[in-house]
Amino acid sequence: MSITVVGIGADGWVGLSDTARAAILQADEVIGSARQLAMLPSEGPTQRVLPSPLGPFLDGLNAADERRLCILASGDPMLHGIGASIARRLGEDAFDAGRLAVLSHPSALALACARLGWPEADVTVVSTVTTPLSAVNRALQPGRRLIVYVHGQDGAAELARTVTDSGFGPSDFIVLEQLGGPDELVYRSTAAAWGTRESGPLVAVAIRCVAAADTPLLPVIPGLPDAAYEHDGALTKRHVRAATLAALAPTPGALLWDVGAGSGSIGIEWLRCEPTAHACAIESRADRSERIARNAAALGVPQLRLVTGEAPQALTDLAAPDAVFVGGGLTDEVIDTAWDALRAGGRLVANAVTAEGEQLLLGAAGRHRGELVKLSVSQLEPLGRFSAWRPALPIVQWSTRKPA
Repeated sequence: MSITVVGIGADGWVGLSDTARAAILQADEVIGSARQLAMLPSEGPTQRVLPSPLGPFLDGLNAADERRLCILASGDPMLHGIGASIARRLGEDAFDAGRLAVLSHPSALALACARLGWPEADVTVVSTVTTPLSAVNRALQPGRRLIVYVHGQDGAAELARTVTDSGFGPSDFIVLEQLGGPDELVYRSTAAAWGTRESGPLVAVAIRCVAAADTPLLPVIPGLPDAAYEHDGALTKRHVRAATLAALAPTPGALLWDVGAGSGSIGIEWLRCEPTAHACAIESRADRSERIARNAAALGVPQLRLVTGEAPQALTDLAAPDAVFVGGGLTDEVIDTAWDALRAGGRLVANAVTAEGEQLLLGAAGRHRGELVKLSVSQLEPLGRFSAWRPALPIVQWSTRKPA
């Protein structure tokens, strides 16, 4: 099967290059949304509306037949588009073998930045078309400029409400419809003032982030304030959390197991550090799992996977991790199970606060080598008319790396 993915904009057929038009006309079948197919000439190849859900359709693209398919995408197919989804399924070899080709069109990002005078390299793109709207929360920091893809006539209003609820109501909120087409429209507002106004079914929203007074600063580097989390006390505290993430070393595409996740802070900040990474929070208590889900959504990483179950039994069917953190339920069996599952070159980090936990980590270091450090944090607090340093319980941290 030969597949060509063609990006098409709001300007439709007239905006396509000769190469893109030829790919459409020479195909055996053209597949796209009803809106996209309506832009094509009435005479031409067989047309089919892109099915939903997409999974079975994408699986069928490996079929051993000789048809020439043309699949339509909005704008740049490789920027949060179906072209990227197909490329992930078929792999880079499909391009090398000539089975897959992508013909891009200017993206909504490019067109929006051109209208606003924003350098593309300075802009963060968030698509809420295929991910929960709460994903935008990760990117909300003062001074950041965002282009957010939303869908549905109430999509812009829901985004404005999310941005406002996160403390960024004063942000510039610019809704751009039908970019590049004859009916292009631009509406300027603030997130707080947008209200319930409807927009087109597929729009880009430009946001220049401005925080309301007293909105906490939540950067993407590790060590968010403890108050950023809903918790019942099962929380790796801020300074220890930053040191723990440094030892875990988030890398692109890497999978973390956060074992005994408590409030989910380690997995959440792993994902905030590296947006292409993956994380699975394993927690034995259902009420804490529900709390982790709320924290993940509030902090912009709704993709955090949750597994409710007791380690090590809950670890048996999970994908092999690139890093493991053991924060709760520390036992020799949990450590050894995590070590056996860990990919070559992977990192294993565990924290302990009790003397018994420290002994477990000493034994683990004897079996698997690595580094042991003791982390002590003190805070200045009032003491009568004076001030004194009040130490928190020291944390013993063991970190090691599995030989490649």
